Amino acid sequence: MNDLLKSLNIAVETGKRAEAKRLTQSLVDSGMKPLDIVEQGLVPGMSAIGEKFKNNEVFVPEMLIAARAMKEAMIILEPLLAQAGIKPKHTVILGTVQGDLHDIGKNLVGMMLKGANFGVIDLGTNVDPEKFPAAALEHGAHVIALSALLTTTMPAMKTTVDAIRASTVKGIKVMVGGAPISQEYCDQIGADGYSPDAASAVDLALRLVGETR
Repeated sequence: MNDLLKSLNIAVETGKRAEAKRLTQSLVDSGMKPLDIVEQGLVPGMSAIGEKFKNNEVFVPEMLIAARAMKEAMIILEPLLAQAGIKPKHTVILGTVQGDLHDIGKNLVGMMLKGANFGVIDLGTNVDPEKFPAAALEHGAHVIALSALLTTTMPAMKTTVDAIRASTVKGIKVMVGGAPISQEYCDQIGADGYSPDAASAVDLALRLVGETR
């Protein structure tokens, strides 16, 4: 069992989709609980590639390949988790702010968060400010994650944070990221946290909900 889990860690980290799927099925067939496969098989693989990304040892393409391998494994596991009544402990509402159509960074953050066993509701790109708090209420979310890649859409990020704060959603944490965003801007618009990259976004989300890994 441990050998299979280690092989699954490596398959995810190195982006071997077919191998990740095969190993996940083998672990399911052996009777291992689906949540244990996520926590012991998938999460360590995504954590390892995330650390390499933070250290500039790998780049966005390698991260995307690893995330796709994890996604293949989750296709097998998600129905089993649902059958067992197991839901992610925390939910994140994710989206690119109004006026911005960029989604690669957002998608990568979403896949990394799923790999850390967060529930992710992805609202897509060019999202109206009011849709974020509405989705947070609907899904009982704990965190809202906002992305912007253009300097011209930075004001829309502030407008969105203002809309969240003015809504009936209370106690929710707001995290922000994207190429033009900085910790200074995060503080300026009243967000709760800033992340410079997708791997760091997972660490930030965990801190915001009071968890560690």
